[in-house]
Amino acid sequence: LLRMERSGSSRETTSVLELGNNAARLLALLLSSVCSVLGVQARQLILQNGLTLSDLDRHPELDVAIDGADEVDCDLNLIKGGGGCLTQEKIVAGYAKCFIVIADYRKKSKSLGEQWKKGIPIEVIPMAYVPVTRTLTKNFGGAAELRMAVSKAGPVVTDNGNFILDWKFDTVHKWSEVNTAIKMIPGVVETGLFIDMAEVVYFGMQDGSVSVREKQPR
Repeated sequence: LLRMERSGSSRETTSVLELGNNAARLLALLLSSVCSVLGVQARQLILQNGLTLSDLDRHPELDVAIDGADEVDCDLNLIKGGGGCLTQEKIVAGYAKCFIVIADYRKKSKSLGEQWKKGIPIEVIPMAYVPVTRTLTKNFGGAAELRMAVSKAGPVVTDNGNFILDWKFDTVHKWSEVNTAIKMIPGVVETGLFIDMAEVVYFGMQDGSVSVREKQPR
């Protein structure tokens, strides 16, 4: 199964725009794939190119997931969720046998926070966003802000009916440990940290070449 990127905002359209119609046809030819998608634009590409749509109810195990990222460090830790769909994106990536990331050169970093300055998205239950904010900054420093909507009044509401905090950290952390600790805070649904999930990342470079980072054996 193929998962194509959600297209909810400019930061979360990477895979759809870079794959495009030609790549979608190529993937159909090579994989004869059944596709599970989250975004309207990706759904339209699938239908336009004659692929078969499905979902996790009917196909709970995915062969491959293809997605974008807001930032990728040298250990293939990712920040995702700039478009607000981090929980559903992580579910899809987590149930894939192979998770592949496609991004442009601006997402390539040595360490998280080097390029992406908007913080790590954290999806929270609405009633808990204030205590989660206090606990997050007390335990890990930095600052956390409730993400506000642009085209309407009030905070951004996810597809799951939750709020998003953007945590701007001030130091480099051991991300695996921090990710686990944040998820243990009551009221936290999911984080935009994708740790030890991507198998390979393809970066489209400014000169038109492709740079590849692969997961290293442990």
